[in-house]
Amino acid sequence: MGKSPQVNREVWLKDIEDLIANLEMLFEYSEVNIVAFKKIIKKFQKYIEHGNVSNVWTVIKAYRFFSNSELDQVLLAKAKKELRKSVPEMALTPTEALPVADQGNVPTVTKLDLDALPGGQISKLWLAVYEDGTGSLIRIPVIVAKGVKYGPTVGMTAALHGNELNGIPLIHRLFREINPQQLHGVLVAATVTNVPGYVRNQRGFSDGTDLNRIMPGKANGSSPQVYAYNLMERLIKKFDYLLDIHTASAGRVNSLYARADMINPKTKKMAILQNPQIIVHNTSPDGSLRGAAMSNDIPAITVEIGDPSKFQKRFVKNALLGVTNILCHLNMIPNEVDQPEYDPVVCSRSYWIFASKGGVLTVQPEIYTWVRKGEMIAQLHSLFGDLVETYYAPEDGVVVGKSVNPVCESGSRIIHLGVVEDSFAKEAHDGHL
Repeated sequence: MGKSPQVNREVWLKDIEDLIANLEMLFEYSEVNIVAFKKIIKKFQKYIEHGNVSNVWTVIKAYRFFSNSELDQVLLAKAKKELRKSVPEMALTPTEALPVADQGNVPTVTKLDLDALPGGQISKLWLAVYEDGTGSLIRIPVIVAKGVKYGPTVGMTAALHGNELNGIPLIHRLFREINPQQLHGVLVAATVTNVPGYVRNQRGFSDGTDLNRIMPGKANGSSPQVYAYNLMERLIKKFDYLLDIHTASAGRVNSLYARADMINPKTKKMAILQNPQIIVHNTSPDGSLRGAAMSNDIPAITVEIGDPSKFQKRFVKNALLGVTNILCHLNMIPNEVDQPEYDPVVCSRSYWIFASKGGVLTVQPEIYTWVRKGEMIAQLHSLFGDLVETYYAPEDGVVVGKSVNPVCESGSRIIHLGVVEDSFAKEAHDGHL
């Protein structure tokens, strides 16, 4: 795949980018067909008790219903390697790396100037976005890995809800493993996006406002609106892609799932590469950070990693593999995409089921399990132990998340049910607003 000196460089780059796109489509087509045929074989094994299906796979391969996926993957890796070699180097500013241990030397800035940061290094900054009642600056901790060659700017935000913490160790581990000398582009991460909520160990802003319901904020609005506005202007708008990392809210638990617009090809690809247990089609509701980013032509997905107010190593590890996959896909790092151990359940829609009365709630199904229409999902008892209400699944679906708080008021959430269908609606929300 060597480059001929007679070929115009821009034409060559365009050709190899087209080749990579076509190989990715071919590889994805192959994987889809392989999965589909394996599911068909499983159906045969389930319903045909005495039938011999051992030779079915051999027949399917003989008829060439899909291409050689291993060869596709090798060609794709070679094409990406050639493309990475051709990307021009960025100018390296002769600035010393910031000290790792001395937190007092981390500078405070009021705007994020990525061009001014040194290439081939990791920089740590405090980004001022707000002033509290004493006139002191409220600052967001930001880590930047700037590569030595040009590429996209990928942003990550954690703890936009102040008690949703699994994104913090994910970012820490990612930046320990990333090598900026091999990086194409820039990786930016805010380890705690909602600082007032984080220090209060609460979901919302200092006054309780949910920042993920008021984006993109207002320059002359209320305190949380000003905070949201400055977050958008000083940080989010610097990104070409966004991964907004969340967990379940207090009193609930989540699977490892991604929320994304599955009609948009870029966000669909990001969600699949994230390797979640479940993908929920959701078209960026108004007021969310993801929605505000998408409105600014920044492809964005929400990654839900487990439960609030704790670190969960297994979920963090799996989510980190997904983030690395996205960076690989964008040709930012030289690694290869890590294939998942399982295919995610892709839900065309999802919604919460709510309690109609108050009492003591017991939710039956575990997260990431299937329920059938009419299956009991929860029971509500009075404080005297009498059965008040029984709740049933209204249709078949997968449990994306659920309540684990026994204290139930009228309107409390029971389970988040994901539904698998053949198509995606142009607008889809899951009741989070």
